[in-house]
Amino acid sequence: MKLMIVDDSNIIRKKIERVMTNEGQSFNVVGSAKNGKEAIALFRQTEPDVVTMDLTMPEMDGIECISQLISMKNDTLILVVSALSDKATAIEALKQGAHGFLCKPFSDGELQSALSELIEKV
Repeated sequence: MKLMIVDDSNIIRKKIERVMTNEGQSFNVVGSAKNGKEAIALFRQTEPDVVTMDLTMPEMDGIECISQLISMKNDTLILVVSALSDKATAIEALKQGAHGFLCKPFSDGELQSALSELIEKV
């Protein structure tokens, strides 16, 4: 499965990429973006199956980006990875089309588990 990582933190993008490219993972990281605007352009080029999405980013936030990605390809699986843990924001992300939510900070195992649960829904 093709995975795109969207987060304004370079550290988080690198961590997700490292965890998802370890042996035994069924993900091919096709790109990473530092904001929603970049993510839209990258999404068109790479057509990922799964996206990890931060919510608080410059230029275009995660909620707006989720909405646009789902309108382009409605079967895209989106896992929100955010430090925002308020229920209203999480519910809004799910309403826009996200399929799961993982709070920062997270362990390698929590990330693997969240993405495994996500693809099992398919």
